[in-house]
Amino acid sequence: MRHCGSGGRKFGQAFANQIRRRLPRVGDKWHLDEVVIKINGVTHWLLRAVDQAGMVLDVLLQSRRDKQAAKRLLTKLLKRQMRPPRVMITDKLASYGAAKKDVMPSVEHRQHKGLNNRAENSHQPTRRRERQMKRFKSAVQAQRFLSAHDGINNLFHLRRKDVTASEYRAARARAFSVWFEVSGLAEPA
Repeated sequence: MRHCGSGGRKFGQAFANQIRRRLPRVGDKWHLDEVVIKINGVTHWLLRAVDQAGMVLDVLLQSRRDKQAAKRLLTKLLKRQMRPPRVMITDKLASYGAAKKDVMPSVEHRQHKGLNNRAENSHQPTRRRERQMKRFKSAVQAQRFLSAHDGINNLFHLRRKDVTASEYRAARARAFSVWFEVSGLAEPA
């Protein structure tokens, strides 16, 4: 674990959890999707859940893309969010529907390729970061990094649409003040 700033605070999952607690409450629509990631020549699946505003709820790296992996993601989401969604939107992968029947049968499930674009677009920062890091070295490192990265990325994920420039600057300033408060770094003058 790397230390940052003069306060000697740790940077990692605990850091991301502090930021997550300060973010607004997540929406009641969950978009679930998966993307393939190669780690040392072995195929892994990165399962990701996003709410309707584009905030990443959770990520899970699995070696398989089956009912058990989808069930693991859904139980992890329910444990973290402490309430089920109103609607769950996925692509046509059947394992999401099978896992949903076991974990949360009362939730409405929509399977449609076009409705899931929000989750598809949430993979882009991961791909950019993966390229910068010259690929992930192990599955454990990838899971640990992505869990922390997405939590921190949510803090700076500001919606530009229908926001005036002054509102955008104010939201950006709030995000940086939370960042400096949590990280223990001194704000620049």
